[in-house]
Amino acid sequence: MKTRDIRVCILRIEGTNCEDESWRAFDRLGARSEYVHLKQLTGDVPHPEDARSLEDFQVLFIPGGFSSGDYVRAGAIFASRIKSKLSKELNGFIEAGYPVGGVCNGFQVLVELGALPGFSNGLAKRPEAVLATNDSSRFECRPTLLKIESKRSPWTKRFRKGNIIQVPCAHAEGKFTFPQEEEDALLQRLIDQDQVALRYVDPDGAYGGYPFNPNGSIYNIAGISNEAGNVFGMMPHPERVFFRETMADWTREKPMGLANAPEGYGPGRQVFEGVLEYVRRKF
Repeated sequence: MKTRDIRVCILRIEGTNCEDESWRAFDRLGARSEYVHLKQLTGDVPHPEDARSLEDFQVLFIPGGFSSGDYVRAGAIFASRIKSKLSKELNGFIEAGYPVGGVCNGFQVLVELGALPGFSNGLAKRPEAVLATNDSSRFECRPTLLKIESKRSPWTKRFRKGNIIQVPCAHAEGKFTFPQEEEDALLQRLIDQDQVALRYVDPDGAYGGYPFNPNGSIYNIAGISNEAGNVFGMMPHPERVFFRETMADWTREKPMGLANAPEGYGPGRQVFEGVLEYVRRKF
């Protein structure tokens, strides 16, 4: 498949944001991105020509924001609405190997859906993990340094394992954790299956605490994939560092965390490039 034939669904409802940056990231790389409201996929539209199907796309991307005001829990309402009408279609999309990505609120949605960490076959009946309120009990908006821990997912395939990249975060509920009574066993399972994709580190590359880990996430987890690697979620925003000049230290001669990005670009570009490369080769 050629890049120009790859169709990307940027899924949104009321309260999502960063969809424009996400759309532009894929578009700048030559893919055909489209903003799609959830109602277009569920058929709840007044004009039939506005309806869409997941079968129309090769990539599903859920952007950040505060979907449905983040009532109940962050991402819970968006996930519930997807699950109530699209479970069969989404399961089929994932099982076929198509990439699904979620950033920030999108990561929260994928966890609430049971698509991540993906221990069950398909979507879990109930969430297997949670992205809880930050330990600081406040909204954290800051550059973060992320170490590439796994290349299992196409979303991290363009990096070298051990690379450190700088990506900004902006969230109030980003603390990845498991139910307390299962925490050790499930975390070990995540590690053993090479599903931990990204971890927060300090400027020396060590797994530091706050503020380098902005939320208190267990094992400094910033991003994970399912076991197959095609479903991926991360809290920091790669779409915001597609270009070098949008990085916090872009005026320095040698900004941190470029991780061998092409001249003029930030590490975010490589995240989206990896997905499109995967689709070109597989489909």
